[in-house]
Amino acid sequence: MQRKNLPPADFRHVYEFHLRFGDIDSQGHVNNVKFLGYLEDARLEMFHGDPVRKGEQPVRGMVISRHEIDYRLPLLPTVYPIRVETWVTEARAASFKLAYEVRDDENVYATATSTLVAFDVEGNRLRRWTPEEREFIGRYMPPSDG
Repeated sequence: MQRKNLPPADFRHVYEFHLRFGDIDSQGHVNNVKFLGYLEDARLEMFHGDPVRKGEQPVRGMVISRHEIDYRLPLLPTVYPIRVETWVTEARAASFKLAYEVRDDENVYATATSTLVAFDVEGNRLRRWTPEEREFIGRYMPPSDG
């Protein structure tokens, strides 16, 4: 059964990982701040690790301008892998929005969104996406239904 408002699997990046002992807080579940680290790891794989392994140029020069996280269920210690599924929901000339689910096969533990903006590191200013960056970002943005 497809979850509501989710893109087809072809447009989702999947990052899988195992929980670490240090992720668990005194309440016996994953500390909420660790979720930001999971999102960061997933983005690094999506925009740097995976392209490099495929012989492609990684996407560089972007910064986060906004994060929003909704915690759905406590993430308890498990030996099973957890994954972050990520996709693009909106793309503009100098920014785009990512949506995420932190989940396993049974449960969604958190949903999140991030806004990323193109940034010229040397010039210390915002910029527009290059055509190559727009093409890469578009791989993760499903066609609209409308």
